[in-house]
Amino acid sequence: MERPSLEIKLPNTHEEGKLYVVDSLNNLNKLNVCPDGSQHMLDEEENTGGTGENTAGSNIRNQCLFVTFILTLIISLALVSFVIFLIIQTRNKMDQISSRLISEKKNIEELKKMNNMILKHLNQSGIKE
Repeated sequence: MERPSLEIKLPNTHEEGKLYVVDSLNNLNKLNVCPDGSQHMLDEEENTGGTGENTAGSNIRNQCLFVTFILTLIISLALVSFVIFLIIQTRNKMDQISSRLISEKKNIEELKKMNNMILKHLNQSGIKE
């Protein structure tokens, strides 16, 4: 008599899981990089098997990547320009503050001299407190 096996043979779901993850990442990448109109062309490229039968999808993907690259460069340039502008503005403000401090230092020194002169005059005139 043969005993029925207690082992259940399951299909290899590990490989299917890997394919599902890769497919999900590809779909996410398409949604983030390409506009809605070009998504249809990319789907058609996948359906043909990517054997070169549909070069329009490949061209659109290259255009999307190029546009993304150009936009990234423009945004980077804008940010760098803004940082340079802020550095220049900060330098100008620091120059203004330092010139004000120098002029205030001169005013304080003049006030000290006047105070000393007034004290000397009061001491010489003999006014006692």
